[in-house]
Amino acid sequence: MSANGVDRKELLVILGSGESGVGAALLGRQKGYDVFVSDAGKLKANYKQELIDNGIEFEEGHHSEDVILRADEVVKSPGIPDKNEMVKKIRAKGIPVISEIELAYRFKGDSKIIAITGSNGKSTTTSLIYHICRKAGLDCALVGNIGYSFAKQVAEDPKPLYVAEISSFQLDDIKEFRPDVALLLNITEDHLDRYDYKFENYISSKFKIIQNQQPGDYFIYCQDDEVITGYLKNINLQTNPLPFSMRQELNKGAWIKGDQMMLKVQEERVSMSIYDFTLKGKHNQYNTMAAGIAAATLGIRKEKIREAVADFHSLEHRMEHVATVRGIEFINDSKATNVNSTWYALESMSRPTILILGGVDKGNDYTLIEELVREKVKAIVCLGIDNSKIHAAFGHIVPVTDTDNALDCVKQSFRLAEKGDVVLLSPACSSFDLFKNYEDRGRQFKEAVKEL
Repeated sequence: MSANGVDRKELLVILGSGESGVGAALLGRQKGYDVFVSDAGKLKANYKQELIDNGIEFEEGHHSEDVILRADEVVKSPGIPDKNEMVKKIRAKGIPVISEIELAYRFKGDSKIIAITGSNGKSTTTSLIYHICRKAGLDCALVGNIGYSFAKQVAEDPKPLYVAEISSFQLDDIKEFRPDVALLLNITEDHLDRYDYKFENYISSKFKIIQNQQPGDYFIYCQDDEVITGYLKNINLQTNPLPFSMRQELNKGAWIKGDQMMLKVQEERVSMSIYDFTLKGKHNQYNTMAAGIAAATLGIRKEKIREAVADFHSLEHRMEHVATVRGIEFINDSKATNVNSTWYALESMSRPTILILGGVDKGNDYTLIEELVREKVKAIVCLGIDNSKIHAAFGHIVPVTDTDNALDCVKQSFRLAEKGDVVLLSPACSSFDLFKNYEDRGRQFKEAVKEL
């Protein structure tokens, strides 16, 4: 109650006005909160219009401390780190900070959630699970880190099933969030700048995906990932484990034996040929096993899983064939923003490769791909502002040249390549030095290829 005896609406402050922030604002408003959106930067025109249309108060270019520190709860955008001054003040005052997926979870009702996390392969696996579910006739939505806000979906078009791609940043601020089916694909060193450069902090952040799970839930994970299996030895698992592996047969889960993928969740064992998978490469066999298990936990029939796995199309910016120009194939893997992603891309190359690397380095350890570079790469073309680390890592192995825009980069790569070669954009770095994001980098790369 307020001083005059009238019930006061709870003040929900949204910090950051991107896809997740605006989604949280719309859901908060719908559920009766007093909502205020604050962004230290500039709001995108479409998001600003959405807030205006819905009568939601906002500010841009600064944070009004007097309003923000009156909040009952704050929804923090995943892009804002904890070391941000405003976040420090909010926490110091004891105001609860949650993520947008936590808010969405609060109001999802009886709907089920399949949540997918991991350092690599999240988007592909999430999209494949969604594709299988749609193929099986399930009424579901694709949400989270992949592009559409979970909170906005809950507010505008609730579904009985949500297939959600979840990043570690989104998991950092959960309290009750609990997926019915959680997938942890792999853990490799990534985003360490957000975790005090401590790998163990990043690992525990990823494992938050199962922190609230119960005995009726499922946990799908990679048995071949030593980081995951090492961590599992030290925790008491409250959920049903369903591992997947290429190295061993399992009692339950999925594994590859010869050219067959075996899938066993309940009593029935299903097998399908890996040659029928649309997605090629070892990493995609892992992604397909994980997606197959997730589908099986929902009781989707094996025929539907087979059908969906065979006609799924890969994502834009993820090992995407762009064009073949004079016998030289160009592949856009701009979504590879860490070294491990680039390792997977190189591992699937069967022809001599011109590799495009570079951007904002997040503490990369290039020794991970040194062997593959020796084996498969003819030359490296850098696409970034500071390429000194790449020169130091590979200059003694292959020729390394510098470019600072997509057009020059593609022209230089084309000059270095011969008929039968592949030009692979798989940068191992984020894109913010020269581009808006990895999508912008990928699109500019594709445009430049078209101009050859």
